[in-house]
Amino acid sequence: MTRKERFQFVIDYFQQHSPDAETELTYDNPYELLVAVILSAQCTDKRVNITTPDIFRRYPNVERLSRATFDDLFPLIKSISYPNNKTKHLIGMANMVMEKFHGEIPLTVDELIELPGVGRKTANVITSVIDQQPNMAVDTHVFRVSARIGLTLNAKTPLATEKQLIELIPTDLVHVAHHWLILHGRYVCVARKPKCEICGLKPACKYYNKNVKPKKETA
Repeated sequence: MTRKERFQFVIDYFQQHSPDAETELTYDNPYELLVAVILSAQCTDKRVNITTPDIFRRYPNVERLSRATFDDLFPLIKSISYPNNKTKHLIGMANMVMEKFHGEIPLTVDELIELPGVGRKTANVITSVIDQQPNMAVDTHVFRVSARIGLTLNAKTPLATEKQLIELIPTDLVHVAHHWLILHGRYVCVARKPKCEICGLKPACKYYNKNVKPKKETA
């Protein structure tokens, strides 16, 4: 199977089985999504979704968040990983949005990465989810799954993975393909022991065909 054929198999599979994949973070607007994504770094979406309702009740918009103090905000996110840094990032983000972007969450990658706590991955998530821009956010799941299946070849960094994926995924599908790969990595192609027995991508998967299938045939 060529690399292009592998991409097509994966795309066809997900279009049939998960055509409407979307983020599992709970949000109602760009501001809430940005807060949730900043909090989600090295933290589960489940924990973030438990935490954000109290934040949004107290700080329902970016203007209110910009007036928060560290001591007021920190108790609301202390159960999240790295709460000190994330508290500072959220307040700094809100202040910059108010001062530089007139209270509107920017929707370009270049503008978003200027904000405290926002790197390329977060910016790609915001622009692809809110605006369906063809930006591929590469987290640990996307990085792992892409390499295992064989969609990427010797990609050593998230940026290299991003470029290789965008190269062969149709532009109009990039925003949803991001969720396909994340959710597949979260529930099927898990880190320690991938659940190959329930995976529909086996025919196209390099990892399965190299490491799992031969063992079964030998047995």
